[in-house]
Amino acid sequence: MAPRVLVSDELSETAVQIFRDRGIEVDYMPKLGKDKEKLAEIIGQYDGLAIRSATKVTVKLLSLADNLKVVGRAGIGVDNVDIPAASKKGVIVMNTPFGNSITTAEHAIAMMFAVARQIPEASHSTHAGKWEKSRFMGVELTGKTIGVIGAGNIGGIVCERALGLRMKVIAYDPFLSDERAAKLGVTKVELDDLLVRSDFITLHVPLTDKTKNILSAEALAKCKTGVRIINCARGGLIDEVALATALTAGKVAGAALDVFAVEPATESPLFNMPNVVVTPHLGASTTEAQENVALQVAEQMSDYLLTGAVSNALNMPSVTAEEALVMGPWLQLAKHLGAFVGQMTDEPIKAINVLYDGTVSSMNLAALNCAAIVGIMKASNPDVNLVSAPIVARERGIQISTTKQEKTGVFDAFIKLTVVTETRERSVAGTCFSDGKPRFIQIKGINIDAEIGEHMLYTTNEDVPGIIGLLGMTMGKSGVNIANFTLGRSGVGQDAIAILYLDQVIDPKVIETLENTGLFQQVKALEFEVN
Repeated sequence: MAPRVLVSDELSETAVQIFRDRGIEVDYMPKLGKDKEKLAEIIGQYDGLAIRSATKVTVKLLSLADNLKVVGRAGIGVDNVDIPAASKKGVIVMNTPFGNSITTAEHAIAMMFAVARQIPEASHSTHAGKWEKSRFMGVELTGKTIGVIGAGNIGGIVCERALGLRMKVIAYDPFLSDERAAKLGVTKVELDDLLVRSDFITLHVPLTDKTKNILSAEALAKCKTGVRIINCARGGLIDEVALATALTAGKVAGAALDVFAVEPATESPLFNMPNVVVTPHLGASTTEAQENVALQVAEQMSDYLLTGAVSNALNMPSVTAEEALVMGPWLQLAKHLGAFVGQMTDEPIKAINVLYDGTVSSMNLAALNCAAIVGIMKASNPDVNLVSAPIVARERGIQISTTKQEKTGVFDAFIKLTVVTETRERSVAGTCFSDGKPRFIQIKGINIDAEIGEHMLYTTNEDVPGIIGLLGMTMGKSGVNIANFTLGRSGVGQDAIAILYLDQVIDPKVIETLENTGLFQQVKALEFEVN
């Protein structure tokens, strides 16, 4: 019996035809995504669900989807899909992470032109029968310096287009390597340097705790007077109130925003301000982009339903069902090792090496590598997945290598992850015991036996008396409960590490308190996705 797919949002007829041509039964109901009751009534009949943003794949809907095997999102954003619930249900969630890249980059360039020449206001004035030629004095782009914050996939395309316009391109991206910067033809700088030097600033980073309000009032004050700012990435990267104040004061000469902190944006301090260009999140809204992602999702879903091949999955690795039974705990371990290193590393990564020892060396190392890279990259790019992570790493010039060897120690198998930056190497190793639980077994060359918890505190210090008591007392005074405690040291009086398992996210003030004692070389709060 042929698989059945329901298309519940607008998708091109060409994409729908791909399902039919591959021998899949497809029902095209593009308005159904907005009819929750009707969708819930019929979802149990289908093996696949193809959507855009209108359809909401909720816990309730999934509970009724008894035959559903795959959800395919034509686009990158999956805020409308409950991925944990889908995973529990055994439903794969796919997206199309790179289909909108050129379109979004082009929109940023278009917005830059618009704000440089005040095109929307000039058009409105002329439509009104006015002829205010002297009012709309613009600036040339040629020879100007554009600062690109985030030089990943979309930001990299913007860099290339800006160079084609004969602009001077500088870029800030903590993960941009010297090699990748040279290949792009851009100058890598620190954020403060970018703010001071740029005539135009364009943002191309995800919204994370580190990037939220990256253009704050303080950052805007550092900018060159007369700077023009473009944001086609994510709302929340700019403090909109601070930007409005800077525009009024003349510090910022113009701004162009396609995204807002709250969307749909029906009001904003930036609305109706002179030389502020705004659009309703149109970055991916071109015929070509919509067609590309539609065709991609149809091909991906068809491949999975007919052959079991998995592409661009957000909640499972590209492995066979047989491999998944054996590799599950090891995939989790690889991801946790990567997450540890990713959260500990604040400078650009030049190389990643993954060492597989013992029985794990005969498994699907490509999938394990992907899991490790996802863990590393997720700290700076929450949207990364098992398919896109290696691509993102390559774009940033990161060299990835794999080493495998026969059993060399007491463990039947272990994975050791080493990351190389400009100034140091950082390594962490782990294994999976018979209970299937991943464990850290070595950090900084120090042997340790540490299970992995959701909230953890990692410290390094010289091995002196009183550290354990200090940690316990500080946690107690701060109302933080310690669930478990693991120690390791290289020798008496030498380097020592401690890992605390906590029942809650730790307040940054607690970290600051410990750092201020002067007894710790490093204090770091860590978060892990634990099943």
